[in-house]
Amino acid sequence: MNNILSFIVGDKVVYPNHGVGIIEQISSRTIGASVQKCYWLKIKASSLRVMVPFDSVNLVGLRKVVRNGEIQKILDFLTDGKCESNHDWKDRFKENSDRMRTGSLMEVAGVLKSLLVLGQAKPLSFREKKMLERARYLLVSELAMAKAVEETEIEDLLTKALSKCKLRFPEASSVAEA
Repeated sequence: MNNILSFIVGDKVVYPNHGVGIIEQISSRTIGASVQKCYWLKIKASSLRVMVPFDSVNLVGLRKVVRNGEIQKILDFLTDGKCESNHDWKDRFKENSDRMRTGSLMEVAGVLKSLLVLGQAKPLSFREKKMLERARYLLVSELAMAKAVEETEIEDLLTKALSKCKLRFPEASSVAEA
């Protein structure tokens, strides 16, 4: 991914670890003696407006929303893909944090699945519960935008995929209690 991706106004994009957004504007800004072109995007979840200079696109991991082929790979992975996680809490948390920051939806799905598997064996820590919720949100919101459907439809799709390997999302209340 050494080439700079180019987007147009209206493109649905992902800003890693923040979620999906839409390119609202492309403009130039004068910073010191140089003029930089930048994208303005609006993050769906927070309505936050973010400026990303063209030359920082790869650095921050800005990318287009996944397409159908990738969606199917993610669903297949959630259905029967193998996943492992480190036994040491600190190492596992660092690995999962790094995976979440990659911007890859498949990595986010891997974090989600490994935490669900771990949660069956023992209670998750508060920070791992938060990460599980974050992974779930990033996965659901991006897939909903990619397929142009409601998030509840994606929740159902993911619930069915996970149930095939005897996994399920925790109830929302179990995270809120922590």
